[in-house]
Amino acid sequence: MAANAYYPNLFAPLDLGFTTIKNRFVMGSMHTGLEDRLKNVEELKEYFLERARGGVGLIITGGYSPNFLGRLTPWGGSFTSSRSIRAHRSLTDAVHQTESKICLQLLHAGRYSFHPLLVAPSKIKSLISPFTPFEMPSWLVNSTINDFADAALNAKKAGYDGVEIMGSEGYLIHQFFSERTNKRTDEWGGSLEKRMRFATEIVSRTRAKVGPNFILIFRISLLDLVEKGATFGETLLFAKALEKAGVTIFNSGIGWHEARIPTIASMVPRGAFSEITSKFKKELNTPFIATNRINTPEIAEGILERGEADLVSLARPFLADARFAEKAKAGQAESINTCIACNQACLDHIFGNKKASCLVNPAAAEESKWLPELAQKSSKQRRVAVIGAGPAGLNAALVLLKRGHLVTVFEKSAELGGQFNLASMVPGKEDYRESIRYWKHEIETLGGTILYQQAITDENAGESLADFDHVILSTGVKPRKVDLPGIENPMVYSYEKYLRGLYDGSIKPAANIAIIGSGGIAVDTATAILKHEHTLSHQPETREEYFNDWGIRPELRGGLDTKYVPPRSPIKITLLQRSEGALGKGLGKTTAWAHRMFLKRSGVDHIKHAEYVEVTNEGLWIKNKQGELKLIPAAQVITCAGQVSENALALSLQKNGKSFSIVGGAKLAGELDAKRSIREAWEAAIQI
Repeated sequence: MAANAYYPNLFAPLDLGFTTIKNRFVMGSMHTGLEDRLKNVEELKEYFLERARGGVGLIITGGYSPNFLGRLTPWGGSFTSSRSIRAHRSLTDAVHQTESKICLQLLHAGRYSFHPLLVAPSKIKSLISPFTPFEMPSWLVNSTINDFADAALNAKKAGYDGVEIMGSEGYLIHQFFSERTNKRTDEWGGSLEKRMRFATEIVSRTRAKVGPNFILIFRISLLDLVEKGATFGETLLFAKALEKAGVTIFNSGIGWHEARIPTIASMVPRGAFSEITSKFKKELNTPFIATNRINTPEIAEGILERGEADLVSLARPFLADARFAEKAKAGQAESINTCIACNQACLDHIFGNKKASCLVNPAAAEESKWLPELAQKSSKQRRVAVIGAGPAGLNAALVLLKRGHLVTVFEKSAELGGQFNLASMVPGKEDYRESIRYWKHEIETLGGTILYQQAITDENAGESLADFDHVILSTGVKPRKVDLPGIENPMVYSYEKYLRGLYDGSIKPAANIAIIGSGGIAVDTATAILKHEHTLSHQPETREEYFNDWGIRPELRGGLDTKYVPPRSPIKITLLQRSEGALGKGLGKTTAWAHRMFLKRSGVDHIKHAEYVEVTNEGLWIKNKQGELKLIPAAQVITCAGQVSENALALSLQKNGKSFSIVGGAKLAGELDAKRSIREAWEAAIQI
């Protein structure tokens, strides 16, 4: 087989002896919510099949429990019945027609379960579950091991090529291995060898039950990032014991779910943990998968080229673009819809007991609903004007073009992206530029026209839009003005003006800054100020800077310097809000804590129940909760007090009898919500 001209390492097959994986792409395990009911298997099939058609070499499903007690939620999925075997057979058959492989993940949640019958090696409550677990008696430990082996055999009968045994991220197997959560004194706890035994018995009994020609992936924690985590030496001994027990492939696990270190959020540099994988790969004979924040073919190819891993796992990137591998193979990386690691529609949905999707790809996990609509040309081709080139407008244009319409996008400024463009100026959100790049490329490739610095107003709308059959109004939002004495002082900036000035170097941060507002935009603005060197250079943090920010020390126990105190910023920032509530209201559930922690460690103050009184040259005067007048010293005041819709043109369109739709921020400002805006744009465009 000839090597791929663009990414030769990514598209080299991996021979496992008894089977071959056609390339080095792994679609990593990610729960969607479709796993929990057998009635959703058909939807799950379409979800995986679209990725298999897109060329991925190996798929790993979301987690299924090996027994009743191990379910993540009361309604969580398990793989214990003949009904599951029969239902999944059509799924695996469909995937195999594409020559992709698929493995079922077996995950026992242990003390991470969200139901009252949870069990664990010891009676120690986790930080993320409301329930205290029951300590497993020895007979239950033994039967659970057999349950893993039985579930793996069920997966084999269902046509799966293998299973991934989840031994990382703080789930049950990891709980047995770690002295942090295993306080037993019997044969399953105490010494390192006894704490390893639960995992090695699962692997050896599973291997004995499924035979040699079946893939056994073990997801092993290479970096715990918690106090009393494992050392490199302990984990290496563990991996060698698992290798001897019958593991086919190791998958890299990074961090416990309760770790206070971001590991997959947008602030994490791309491929930040591949060097950790490399250290273990050098000591073992079993293939390794690198994982976490690998979202471009260039990053993936580099990891393989440097010999840091044998395969690369992309979970959320295959949500964002099911055809990722296919496009990379054809040398069309610019056509890949890049994952921006926002977590808003994937992990935030799952932790909120909703079905997962993707902010930049609403079709994810709803392929059976959306893909036929996108593939079907409209019965009547129309000329459509899209006014405003933010996320909503660009996505509306893209869907319209796919449906066969003629599309012109009018953008009043010299740049695309709207609020995404602003977001991309914030250090840690540089990947938002990738979305703008993708939307622009696809619109132009499909024949759409983008007109820059073309403002549509009441005065010129009639003439400019005369030849269009329909108008999509996606003019977005503008910062809400604050009615306050002194607000016209030149030391006062809207968040938009300040971010742009910080980005182009025309504004320098003052020593003391007051921010009116404490929502997501205020948090982003504070972050851009605290990391203003990166804001100005437009360069993301390096792996070394990120490790230093969070006290990550791979050579220490748990990979964490527990005594590390990050330096405080010399810039004093105060965030203020009128009401009660947490800092960063509106931020996603799975990332808000990291943003709050960063601001707190940087010395940012947060004042609630502030009544804004006046801006003077000394700063911002407020009344506190007790009604006392107080000065917040500041040489700069930034307003982040929400947004208002820019939809004045709607009235003109209505008066002129023009057919139009309003989407995104133009329809509803509120807290900025790109997920809602993009989905609205898709739905509106499909109706035309």
